[in-house]
Amino acid sequence: MTENSQQPQPAPTTELPTQYTPAEVEGQLYERWVERGYFEADAKSDKPPYTVVIPPPNVTGSLHLGHAFEHTLIDALTRRKRMQGFETLWQPGMDHAGIATQNVVERELAKEGRSRHDLGRETFVERVWQWKSESGGQIGGQMRRLGDAVAWSRERFTMDEGLSQAVQTIFKRLYDDELIYRAERIINWCPRCLTAISDIEVEYQDDDGELVSMKYGEGDETIVVATTRAETMLGDTAVAVHPEDERYRHLVGKLIKLPLTGRSIPVVADEHVDPEFGTGAVKVTPAHDPNDFEIGRRHDLPAVAVMDEHAVITAHGPFQGLDRLEARSAIVAALRAEGRIVAEKRPYVHSVGHCSRCKTTIEPRLSMQWWVKVGPLAKAAGDAVRDGRVKIHPQEMEKRYFDWVDNLHDWCISRQLWWGHRIPVWYGPDGEVVCVGPDEEPPSGAGWYQDSDVLDTWFSSGLWPFSTLGWPEQTESLAKFYPNSVLVTGYDILFFWVARMMMFGLYAMDGTPPFHTIALHGMVRDQNGKKMSKSFGNVVNPLDWMDKYGSDALRFTLARGANPGVDVPIGEDWVQGSRNFANKIWNATRFALMNGATVEGPLPDASRMSSTDRWILSRLNSVVAEVDAYYEDYQFAKLSDALFHFAWDEVFDWYVELSKTTFQAGGEPAEVSKRVLGEVLDVTLRLLHPVVPFVTEALWTTLTGGESVVIASWPSDSGFRDAGAEREIETVQSVITEVRRFRADQGLQPGQRVPARLTLEGSALAAHEAAVRQLLRLQPEGGSFAATATLPVAGFEVALDLSGVIDFAAERKRLAKDLAAAEKEKAQAGAKLGNEAFLAKAPDHVVDKIRGRLVKADEDIARIQAQLEKLPQA
Repeated sequence: MTENSQQPQPAPTTELPTQYTPAEVEGQLYERWVERGYFEADAKSDKPPYTVVIPPPNVTGSLHLGHAFEHTLIDALTRRKRMQGFETLWQPGMDHAGIATQNVVERELAKEGRSRHDLGRETFVERVWQWKSESGGQIGGQMRRLGDAVAWSRERFTMDEGLSQAVQTIFKRLYDDELIYRAERIINWCPRCLTAISDIEVEYQDDDGELVSMKYGEGDETIVVATTRAETMLGDTAVAVHPEDERYRHLVGKLIKLPLTGRSIPVVADEHVDPEFGTGAVKVTPAHDPNDFEIGRRHDLPAVAVMDEHAVITAHGPFQGLDRLEARSAIVAALRAEGRIVAEKRPYVHSVGHCSRCKTTIEPRLSMQWWVKVGPLAKAAGDAVRDGRVKIHPQEMEKRYFDWVDNLHDWCISRQLWWGHRIPVWYGPDGEVVCVGPDEEPPSGAGWYQDSDVLDTWFSSGLWPFSTLGWPEQTESLAKFYPNSVLVTGYDILFFWVARMMMFGLYAMDGTPPFHTIALHGMVRDQNGKKMSKSFGNVVNPLDWMDKYGSDALRFTLARGANPGVDVPIGEDWVQGSRNFANKIWNATRFALMNGATVEGPLPDASRMSSTDRWILSRLNSVVAEVDAYYEDYQFAKLSDALFHFAWDEVFDWYVELSKTTFQAGGEPAEVSKRVLGEVLDVTLRLLHPVVPFVTEALWTTLTGGESVVIASWPSDSGFRDAGAEREIETVQSVITEVRRFRADQGLQPGQRVPARLTLEGSALAAHEAAVRQLLRLQPEGGSFAATATLPVAGFEVALDLSGVIDFAAERKRLAKDLAAAEKEKAQAGAKLGNEAFLAKAPDHVVDKIRGRLVKADEDIARIQAQLEKLPQA
């Protein structure tokens, strides 16, 4: 039915250990794959390319569940494409992670009683490189544990020589095209890391603060403003009101007294102000607030900085030298003493930005920095999606993408760090500014010096899809593997990394976007849907679960929860369930091999097959088509679920069980079924391989004798369907399922044998009587047979003789007792739900619980009554 890529094959061995132990299998299989070069990509190949880059993890990082989730999805895609005959490149590498890495090394120095300034810049950078070689990049080994099929020989680092050349090249081009400039603007500043940081590096959380309302001016010319950062009032240069706010029209254009400073500041009219919020008047501090900075530009206001880089007050007066938080309390006290505090609200819970690296509260700060003029770049990034060159999946995420790129502000790319790509700009003694390309000599001589800042990490990672392929050189790899086929990444960095790759890719590669499709996934959460956080105590180390249950179990759990763009809950019980699935695959394949399942020789003609054989092959081809469609739509959860139910339910629980009597009988039907079972296992293992690579490799090579399932062909739908066989087996399943349910209801043990008469003569089901009897533990009817229970199922009758098996009187008594209890429960729940006073007072969750009790009571009553009706009279 489906082609096996490894024909002809040596005779397989049928020996498998009695138990699957992942730790004994996974490591050695992965090293074998790497040694044989299965994951490498050949730029000279004439196969069609399929390229995916790894979102480069930080060199300081270790594998967390988010990595494991994302890598599982990418690995499944690339493994399948490799099996489909594509020249597949999954590009690995790591990000130098400027702030994070510098912080790690600075902490090490602090333990020695030293700072980076004690070492000097050059020696400190050498120390960071030393740390990287000795301690950095542990995540690479953890990726191997997970089974990442990446091209290790192509591994890149955002600070390696080739990528450094790419960074310098694009900086120079952007600078020459006047898309990079230097200007004084408001940025996110970390007073601890002493650098500007990007929006993505700011974490917002609700903090307890205070909201203080202060009175500016005197007499009839007073105005009240409110702030959570009272210390910034020292830098106020205006008060702003809405132009149409009648309350303040008489003040616009006038000067009012700014308390504590001896200065007077103007009242300006600006449409940015919301007249309905608070007093309708806002203090304007252009040097310490981004919105105020824009108001200041519109009204030509001075920007008065009142804090240094450590967030210490620099304004002259009694507050000079105080930390910002100390100054806040002191300033409020001073204003209170002057009678200028109108209202104080504390605690006042509000959203406050913190540095994601050190958790220090961010300070908006006016600073001279380097910027990318994103207007034309962002327009190109938006157009590429609008005109269909790039697809975003799921499509509903497009709106979020457009909301971002269509309203993108210029990007601050400079960081006040020592670790990173240093800005390639030199300053001369007479004010000269020279940007130097990678093939140019920097100016030298007295008075010349290089800019001390480095570039934002996102600047270099934005080049990742093409810099890793050798750009700016026109390499064979660049020609073969650019653009990427798909980018798999979380929706949380759609605005940051994705947008930057789009802008740089289109700019550097002559309008060719960096990828055809952006496939967005959600965040991994705990089993209750709660965000994983150290403070919540629900963070899970994926390595612990891999040690305990195997990498396949973790991968399958993650893939089975992966609906496009939706967050993924995960719990240990689910990983344990996936481990059970891996064990089921192992045990079922082992049983099949012991009973002669084989892939040798061609598949027999359908005319020689039983309806059971034709049914499973028909279902197999349907599943192949179904899984293919789900892969193309990035529906990992659906394809995993389809494979789970097909393998466990249909192959192992039905086909294998229904075929046991055929195997036992022997002859040609048995030989045909053994070959069919071999085919089904071969294809099923190949279908499962991209998601659960280790167990499928061990089983497939044993079953087929092939070299590796990694390089086996991906199954194709042969088109074989047999609707008649499918209907026939569905009927058999209905008979077996209904009788099993009746046996369980009557309290019969699974292995307990019961005499039965099956009226299957003259029907297609007659051929299955032996299998039905064996699966249901039904004995042939004897001379003393008495039909004490008759079950009509799917147009047939199954008569059972339960005499001597069940004490009918005792069973009726037991069921009557259960029925009385269910009816009592129903009466109690119904009474509460009929009590209006109770419903008016009870919380919703209590009422919902009682409604659930009523529903269950009704279900129990119906079930017990059905059991009583089926029991013969005593």
